[in-house]
Amino acid sequence: MLPFVGTALGSACVFFVRGNLHWKVERAFTGFAAGVMVAASVWSLLIPAMEQSGHLDKFSFLPAVVGFWIGVLFLLFLDHIIPHIHRESNQSEGPDSSLSRTAKLVLAVTLHNIPEGMAVGVVYAGLLSPDSLQGCGGITGAAALALSLGIAIQNFPEGAIISLPLRAEGVSGRNAFLYGVLSGIVEPVGGYMTILAVSYVIPFLPYFLSFAAGAMLYVVVEELIPEMSQGKHSNIGTIMFAVGFSLMMALDVALG
Repeated sequence: MLPFVGTALGSACVFFVRGNLHWKVERAFTGFAAGVMVAASVWSLLIPAMEQSGHLDKFSFLPAVVGFWIGVLFLLFLDHIIPHIHRESNQSEGPDSSLSRTAKLVLAVTLHNIPEGMAVGVVYAGLLSPDSLQGCGGITGAAALALSLGIAIQNFPEGAIISLPLRAEGVSGRNAFLYGVLSGIVEPVGGYMTILAVSYVIPFLPYFLSFAAGAMLYVVVEELIPEMSQGKHSNIGTIMFAVGFSLMMALDVALG
C-alpha cells in the first residue's frame, strides 16, 4: 500500500496548492525519484536476480539480462499504445479536448505505475521464497521495505502531476483528487496479485526481478530524466538525483 499512499498524498496537493507545484519543487522531486528508482533497480532487483542465478556460474547474468530487456521492450510497446506523461503535459490541446486529456493523463500515470506495483510485488514474493527465508535469496525485508518507500516518494509528484493540472482546467478538486488516486490503485492490486502467484513466480524470480528493473529504468530514462533536465538550473534535478540514489543505496545496504 505504501506506493499507493504516495500517489494519494501527491493528489491531495490539489486541496492545498493553487496552480501547479513550483518548478524547483517539481524538478527536485523528479530528480530525487529518478535517483531512488535507479538505486532500487540495481540493489533491490538486478543484484538479487543475479545472486539467485548463481547456479549458472559465469552465466549468472543471463536471466538478469533477458528479463531486463523484456521489461524495456514491454514498456516501449506500451509507450506506443498510451503516450507517457511528459508528452501529454507538454502538448497543447484544443478547447473541446479536456475530457480526452483527462483520460490520457490518468492512463499515462497508470501505465507508469504498473511496473512499479509489479516490482514491489515481485520483491515481496521473493521474500516469501524458501531461499530468501534462509537468507540465501539476496532479498531481505529491509530491502523490500526500502523499495516500497522509494517508489512511494517517487509517486508523490505523479499524483500532483494529475490533480493540479486538472484542477487548473476547471475539474473540481474532489474529482481531480479522485483521478489521481485511481491512477495509483493498480500498484497494490498488481503487487498483491503477484504475491498470490508466488508459487508460480519463484521459479522465474530472476527474470521477474530484472523485468521490473528494466521497466523502472525505462521510466527513469524516458520520463524522469528529461523532466528534471529541461530548462535552466537543471543542476537542481541532478543534485537531487544524487541524493536519492545515495539514500536508497545506503538504506538498501545498511538495513539489508
